[in-house]
Amino acid sequence: MGSSSDKLFNRDRTIHEILGGGIVADVMLWKKKNVSVGIVTVTIASWMVFEAFAYTIFTLISSVLLLLLSILFLWSKSASILNRPSPPLPEFQISEAMAEEASIWLRIHVNKLLQVSHDIAMARDSELYTKVAVSLFLLSLIGSLMDFQTLCHTSVLVVMTVPAFYERYEDYIVGSIEFICNKTRELYLRLEIWGNPENKKLS
Repeated sequence: MGSSSDKLFNRDRTIHEILGGGIVADVMLWKKKNVSVGIVTVTIASWMVFEAFAYTIFTLISSVLLLLLSILFLWSKSASILNRPSPPLPEFQISEAMAEEASIWLRIHVNKLLQVSHDIAMARDSELYTKVAVSLFLLSLIGSLMDFQTLCHTSVLVVMTVPAFYERYEDYIVGSIEFICNKTRELYLRLEIWGNPENKKLS
């Protein structure tokens, strides 16, 4: 089964190495169980608090920022009156290099998105269209089932469980994925032949 997984995902590295091989990978794969348990516990507890008090993530962020700014403002005012040092805050500034790197990264990804959209609109890649259509359908389905806040909590739980589960049962999962991919490929070829009778005549 090991060779099949390498063939399916075209990789020679372990899941731990793919995730970076550092502390983050250890936490995601539950090699540091105390930290992993803490993250999952905090995620579930915060979700329960949000649901119980009808809080939203934007309300929480706004409240925390308002409290922080109020504390810093009063600290600075009292420091100027009492001749005490001001809060030790660094100057927040975006350098020109950081702005250029961000603009280059954004331009590359936007151009890729535009190229994909153009290829789909011109019907140049039926397989790409199928992938994008399925992805958008899944996003629409997920969006109709949960709000953004629940999605964030669910994403954390997925990140903390799926990699560890996959690493433990990789052989069984890879075999199932290969079976599903083969069946899907067969169905796609049948639909392509059904939609283009000329291909069937040529074959």
